[in-house]
Amino acid sequence: MNSGDVNTEAIDPRYAEFDAWPTADILAAMYQGQIAAVEAVRLALPALARAVEDAARALVCEGRLVYVGAGTSGRIGVQDGAELVPTFNWPLERLLFLIAGGDAALTRSIEGAEDNEAEAARAIAEANIGPHDVVIGIAASGTTPYTVAALRAASEAGAVTIGIASNAHSPLLEAAAHPILIESGSEAIAGSTRMKAGTAQKVVLNLFSTALMVRLGRVYRGTMVHMRATNAKLVRRAGRIVAAISNCPPDTAARFVEEAKGDVKLAILLAHGLRSEEAVQLLEHHHGNLRAAIAALGADRHG
Repeated sequence: MNSGDVNTEAIDPRYAEFDAWPTADILAAMYQGQIAAVEAVRLALPALARAVEDAARALVCEGRLVYVGAGTSGRIGVQDGAELVPTFNWPLERLLFLIAGGDAALTRSIEGAEDNEAEAARAIAEANIGPHDVVIGIAASGTTPYTVAALRAASEAGAVTIGIASNAHSPLLEAAAHPILIESGSEAIAGSTRMKAGTAQKVVLNLFSTALMVRLGRVYRGTMVHMRATNAKLVRRAGRIVAAISNCPPDTAARFVEEAKGDVKLAILLAHGLRSEEAVQLLEHHHGNLRAAIAALGADRHG
């Protein structure tokens, strides 16, 4: 893929005098670019749905969610993955970030790190990536050597691989089992992919990871039932969720949350009349899927 094919690097003649524009016009142009970036995600939704379904099958019992990237793309991946822990109680041991240049690259540029293909392959090998893992490679250009090499190595190891890029026919998309193309186009400031391309990446990752958590049973009736209430705010939220789903008074819901040690799913099943041991076994049998557990509970009672 030559540089002429990389739309995200193109100089757009519409913005030739961009720096001389009034501030209000600069902001309006960038705002329109952000809207266009979000709209560009629409065409990727079918491919994204297939990626979510495949990832859910791999992760239902074990395996890890792995984000790979360099620079802005890597940082956006870290932001998305890190939020899964407090929001959906995703286990830290099942979350991995492979960032070109290591953790130091999260706050500053590490020269040459994104070109180190050998380091990417080594990181995949050292992490023992396998068939139960889901590896997401993120690169606006789709050509970043580190990210492409990591995704190729992950594919060879049998992992579910997802590539997110803004340029068609790029090496990253060709290396992925699930290529997610978001054609966000050229930037108002040529090559500044922290803008439109970055916004599109963030939207795609928001959609992917949230839909994945839904498919894995960590959401029920539009609520975050898999979160664990670890502070006062979350305890109050857990009580509201349990009260709403179980149709019980707030003080009763609070008691169940306390008995369940902040485990919302467990508290809901306690509110349905199960003992703690029974609730744990039922959830384990249904891989933590509360909807399936409640349906089975209803079937048993009406069988």
